[in-house]
Amino acid sequence: MTMQTLSDFFTQSGADVALSTLGRRVAPLSRDTFDAFEREQTAWPLPWKGQAQFACALNWPATAGDPAIWFLTLPLDEQGQLVPASRDAFLDRLLQTLGTQAASDSGSVQNLMQDNPLAFEPDLHQRALLHARLARQFSRPLSSHADMARRYLLGDASINWQMLGLQGLADQVASGKAEIHAALAERLGTLPRDVIVPLCYLLEHGDTPASLLPALWQAMETARQAQDLECYCALLRALVGCDSPQVGAWLEQLLADKDAMAADCLAAIAARGWHHLEHETRLQQFLTRLAACPQANFLGVVRDLALIPRLRLPILMMLRQSNGDAEIGRRLSEGNA
Repeated sequence: MTMQTLSDFFTQSGADVALSTLGRRVAPLSRDTFDAFEREQTAWPLPWKGQAQFACALNWPATAGDPAIWFLTLPLDEQGQLVPASRDAFLDRLLQTLGTQAASDSGSVQNLMQDNPLAFEPDLHQRALLHARLARQFSRPLSSHADMARRYLLGDASINWQMLGLQGLADQVASGKAEIHAALAERLGTLPRDVIVPLCYLLEHGDTPASLLPALWQAMETARQAQDLECYCALLRALVGCDSPQVGAWLEQLLADKDAMAADCLAAIAARGWHHLEHETRLQQFLTRLAACPQANFLGVVRDLALIPRLRLPILMMLRQSNGDAEIGRRLSEGNA
C-alpha cells in the first residue's frame, strides 16, 4: 500500500469515511478540503490553539461493528498551514502497523491510537455531539438516553432531570427537530441550571436555532443578575455559536458594556463566535475590549484568531495601525518587552 497522505489511506481503505473538525467547532469536514490541506494548498479552516484537531470515523459496510474513530491533532505553522513532519511519521506508523493485514481490520486500525503522539481526547461535550451526528450519518441506533432526553425537553414532568445523560441531550441537539427547538424556546428559563449549562455546551457548535436566541438572551440577563458567571458564559457561547445576523448586533451591545465582558466571556466569543468578528467595526471593538481586560490573555487569543484564514489579514492590519498609546498598542508593547 503506497500512501503519501492520510487522504490516500482513506481512499485505499475501502471504508466510508466521515471527517469532522474539533476544538473550535464540531463540524463536518469535506474530503476535498482535508485533501487540499494535506497537500498544503489551503490553511486549516478552523484552527484551535495552533492545531488542526479533527475526528476520522471509518465505517466498513461489510462489518457489523461500530465505526473506528480517531481523534487526531496536527501542528500548524504561523499561517495555519500543515506542518507535515508529524503527519508523515503517523503514516509511517500506519503502514508498519497494518503490514499485510486488511485495512478493514478495524481492531488493528483502532490500535494505532495507543501511545500515538497525535491522538488526543476531546472534551465530553464534543465527543457526545460527534457520536450523535455519526449515529445519524451511519444509520446507527441512538443512545439509550435519547428518548428520555426528548421527553424531558418536550416537558414530560414525570422525568427527573438528574436521570438525564449527556449523550441523550446530544442526540436531541443533533436531531435539529423543530419540536425540540420550539420546546426549548418556550421553557429554557424554567430548566435547572445543571441542564442549561451542558445543553449550551452542546448547542455552541452551530446547532443553536434562531428561534432560541430571545430565550438565551433573557436567560443571560437572569444569570448576570444572579452573578452566575459560569452559566452566563455557557449561555453566551450558545448565543454566539449561532450564525444569525441578530447575534452580531447583540454582540456589539455586549462589547460596549465592560461589566458584561469578563475574561472568560471574551474567550468564549473568540472560541465560538469568531465568525461574528468578520466585521471591521466589531473586530476593532472586540480587540479593544480584549486589550482593556487585564485578566485576558491578549496575545494568546489574538494569535489564535489570526490563524483563521478570513481573520488573519484584518487582525494584522489593525495591529499594525494601532496607536502606541491605545490599549491594543500597550498590550502589544508588553508582549514585546
